Amino acid sequence: MEDAPGARWLLLIHQIPPKPGYFRVKVWRRLQRLGSVALKNSVYVLPASEQAREDFEWMLREIVEGGGGASICEVAFVGGLSDQEVEALFRAARDADYARIAEDARAILSSGSAGERIPDALRGQVDSDVVRLRRRLAEVVAIDFCGAPGRESAEELLAAVERRLLGGVSEPRPGGAGVESEQLRGRVWVTRRGIQVDRMASAWLILRFIDPEARFKFVVGRGYRAERGEIRFDMFEADFTHQGDRCTFEILLERVGLEDPGLRAIAEIVHDIDLKDAKFGRAETPGIERLITGMQVAQVDDEARLSRGVMLFDDLYAAYGQGGAARERGP
Repeated sequence: MEDAPGARWLLLIHQIPPKPGYFRVKVWRRLQRLGSVALKNSVYVLPASEQAREDFEWMLREIVEGGGGASICEVAFVGGLSDQEVEALFRAARDADYARIAEDARAILSSGSAGERIPDALRGQVDSDVVRLRRRLAEVVAIDFCGAPGRESAEELLAAVERRLLGGVSEPRPGGAGVESEQLRGRVWVTRRGIQVDRMASAWLILRFIDPEARFKFVVGRGYRAERGEIRFDMFEADFTHQGDRCTFEILLERVGLEDPGLRAIAEIVHDIDLKDAKFGRAETPGIERLITGMQVAQVDDEARLSRGVMLFDDLYAAYGQGGAARERGP
């Protein structure tokens, strides 16, 4: 089979007999394990590669032997779906997988107080759960063809579980709790590309309360080595990042020692949008989440997103700073 010019994708198009019913479920599960996503009910796609071709060829043989029919095509989308939209389907599918792993990791972390060692009575079960989650994470990473952003959050939460299993949560760099703001001035703050709510809010907090002259650098998160004078935030093995079930914004507030009701209200909103756990359930959170989603769609460039995000959080803080936290609960 010769490669089609410019083909980026492989399609598996199948027809499966209605009986036996278990065969359709078996094929669906196998396609899920391969990391393919459905474009329609019987049309599945993978990024074109030798491995993907081999995987689909085995699926084709299995479907035919089961009494069905199937075809494999190499395609380049020239109308309708764009490459970017197909990539978004892959990212959404893997983000859902990472979210389930993260949810399980949070459940383990909730078995005790933050920073405490996991109780001895639970260590055997937790150890088994961690092995299972590590295996699931490795399986998802293997089929994460388009770099879903949920990977780092799942990895960080699982690392937090492992630190507690080993005897406590280690503090991230630089310094420990209560780090002086002076240590953080005149630095370059580095985070992952494609900033979303936690990174926007954290950058705003840095600019407004830690270092008004802070500079920001957006990088591919995985494997990045910090240069001299750089501080990493909200990325894998960062100096400031998720810890247990707390987002980066919350960690920054705690470690810099910022006590402010307005900032605490913003932290609750950022937490619920970022972690999607409705822990605080503030009434205004869904509206702010919709604004931030629109901002992300309208602004692809990280500098532009940050600029818009700073204005949004300035306005939000002004509302709380002028008694907004009291007004939202009624007269």
